[in-house]
Amino acid sequence: MLTLRGKGKSPKNLSTLAVPHTKQLSPSPVSAPKTLGPLSVEESELLKQLDLSRMPRHVAVIMDGNGRWAQRRHLPRIAGHRYGTKTARTTIETCARLNIEALTLYAFSVENWRRPKVETDFLMQLLREYIRKEMPLIQRNNIRMRFLGRIDELPPGVQKDVRQATEQTAANTGMCLCIAFNYGGRAEIVDAMNAILAQRAGNGTNGHGTAKRNGHVSTNHINRDAEQHKRTDSNGRLQRITEDEVSSYLYTEGLPDPDLLIRTSGEMRVSNFLLWQIAYAEMYVSETLWPDFNRARLLEALVEFQKRERRYGGLRQPNSSDNSEAATLDDSPHAAGK
Repeated sequence: MLTLRGKGKSPKNLSTLAVPHTKQLSPSPVSAPKTLGPLSVEESELLKQLDLSRMPRHVAVIMDGNGRWAQRRHLPRIAGHRYGTKTARTTIETCARLNIEALTLYAFSVENWRRPKVETDFLMQLLREYIRKEMPLIQRNNIRMRFLGRIDELPPGVQKDVRQATEQTAANTGMCLCIAFNYGGRAEIVDAMNAILAQRAGNGTNGHGTAKRNGHVSTNHINRDAEQHKRTDSNGRLQRITEDEVSSYLYTEGLPDPDLLIRTSGEMRVSNFLLWQIAYAEMYVSETLWPDFNRARLLEALVEFQKRERRYGGLRQPNSSDNSEAATLDDSPHAAGK
């Protein structure tokens, strides 16, 4: 199911305008539960609508609209990218404190190399700057970092910072923050299939760091050679590739598939993002540009997610509550033939 939420619209009444991003609703902020910190009245009302026991395990975000945000203010495009990092910080911290298991942010696609060199160079530098500046926040919130994409094709300095960030946070036990950088959904599937073919042929690599992907050692790949016999039938012929096998070779190996996909700026497309993993994700499209996508807009998306009836291709059970995910038959991706 896909929802298009107009900029500044309230989930309760679409005809009621929400307060703009920069306006504080109350001179005395409302106290938030746990560690969210002070909330505006709007944020507090949205939080009250959330069932914290039914949060999505994995939220994926297409952070779109930085350039348009800057152009509307007669600023260079890079100003929008820089301001967007502030929104990323708010989103990361909020999701971590709501105990969401994984958050994936689409930061740079394989197609983005087509942009002017001055912009791509800036984005490379912005990632390095972001990692250095935000590492205290990452560590304070017990967040693990992973980077999804063809990291080996990035400039050496970027690769070094990515590896260090991954290693420095590897022991953390909180939310997994995935930065999709030099990422493409089709490229990911191609890399996975080539890795499977290479593993079955016995050399165990696909040229894009499959065995040790983006600084993240996958235990699922350590004993592949020893288990090679399990991939053949009684006649020694290779068995068919399964969905579970493909999933185990994706950049997101070990993570749950996204439950919620958020796209800002109102564009109605997935832009080559997590094509395999979002098969059963709920889509939420906001017309708000990414730099203006504040905490209230994020909470609004989560409230909308919890209103969805997730059937995964199954049927709704009679006499079941509207808000229960147990209210469906065969309501898992595997039961639905994922």
